[in-house]
Order: sequence, then structure tokens, then C-alpha cells
Amino acid sequence: MTTKQHSAVLTAPLPSLGTLFTSAFAREWVIAFRNRADLANPLLFFFSILMFIPLGVSPDPKVLGAIAPGIIWTVALLATLLSLDRLFVGDYEDGGLEQMLASGQPMFWLVLAKIIVHWLVTGLPLTLLSPLLGVMMSLPSEGYMALVVSLAIGTFVLSLIGAIGAALTVTLRKGGLLLSLIIMPLYVPVLVFGATAVTASIDGVPIAGHIAVIGAMLAISLVLAPAATAGALKINLRH
Repeated sequence: MTTKQHSAVLTAPLPSLGTLFTSAFAREWVIAFRNRADLANPLLFFFSILMFIPLGVSPDPKVLGAIAPGIIWTVALLATLLSLDRLFVGDYEDGGLEQMLASGQPMFWLVLAKIIVHWLVTGLPLTLLSPLLGVMMSLPSEGYMALVVSLAIGTFVLSLIGAIGAALTVTLRKGGLLLSLIIMPLYVPVLVFGATAVTASIDGVPIAGHIAVIGAMLAISLVLAPAATAGALKINLRH
């Protein structure tokens, strides 16, 4: 390569943020659907646990209806956690993370694209299937709308927060347990307000305050979580 060619490569303009985000999103979307087994695991886990609850607790609709909001939200949290373990592992193993870091492109947008795709293939399907699971758990009809809305917002928050833990444990061979210990305390507020919103809706209490709190968590997480995740990845890759 001549000096002029080398200089041209060094001074080549980086793609715009919109182009960068779109390309990263398309790449992650294709990768997600190549690993179809990983897509099915959270859904199978979600269904399996909820199928056994009536057998292990009680088949009485009144008992199931009373515990349904907390059970569905807890299982959704665990299903999301199950899929986070390998969020960055594939890119770490094939050298993709090192290439992202060396490219000089803003890691914030690359990480955000990966998190959004993770929510679309994990949190969104869980949200769309939640009414069916509500029927399985004898959830009162007054709680369905609150369940869908709270899960739609809350599972996105879970993906954003979980990405930080996934980035901190990406270089560990068996980081699943450590990942759980790191992010489970951060998940508690989302779980509490999500389940409480459904319970309040069943009781006829306005849920706008609960949804507003979860929405505020989402807004804060959208700003802070991708930056924290990108920082954790850089630290791990440099050491």
C-alpha cells in the first residue's frame, strides 16, 4: 500500500450514527435468527415453569389468580436472565468485539443495537404470549392490559440492565452464576413495580403511577446502560 493509500484509509470518514446503528441492528438481527435454539429456550422455559405451577401449588383458580401477577413477572425475569449469558460471548469468541473496539466507532450505538435485538427476540415474544399465560394462571381479566403494558416496558429495562452484567462476565467461561449475582438486585425494582401494577389493575386501582415509574426506569436505562455496557466491554478486552 502506498503512502497516499494508507493516508486515505486513515482519514476515511466514519459512517453516520444512523448508518452505523442500522448496520449493527441488521447484523444482530441476522445472527439472532441463525441461532434459533437460543431463541426458543427462554420461551420454553417460560411455558414449562408456568405449566408446573398449578401442579406444585394448587389448581384452584382463586389461588392461582392471586399469585399470577408475581409468578408471571418472576418467570419472565428468569427467562430474560437465561438468555443474557451469551449476549456478547459469540462476538468475544470470534473476535468481533475486538474489531468493534479497534474500528473507532462509537460502542454505545453498537451495544444499543444488540440490546434492542435481544429484547425483540426475547422480551417482546414473552410480552405477546403473556395473555395466554394469564389464562393458564387464571389471571382475572382486569389484569391483562396492565400485564402486557408492564411487561413490554419492563422486559426492555431487564435487557438493558442485564447487558451490563453480561459485559462484565463476557470473558469468564462460566459467568452465568456471577451474572445473576450482579444484576438480580438491580432487577428487584422492576419486578416489584411490574407485578404491583398488575395487582393494582385487578383491584381497580389506577396504575398510571406504576407504569410511569417503570417508564422512568426505561428512560434512565436507555441513557446509562449502553454506555456502562460499552465501558465494561472495553475494560474486559483491554485486560
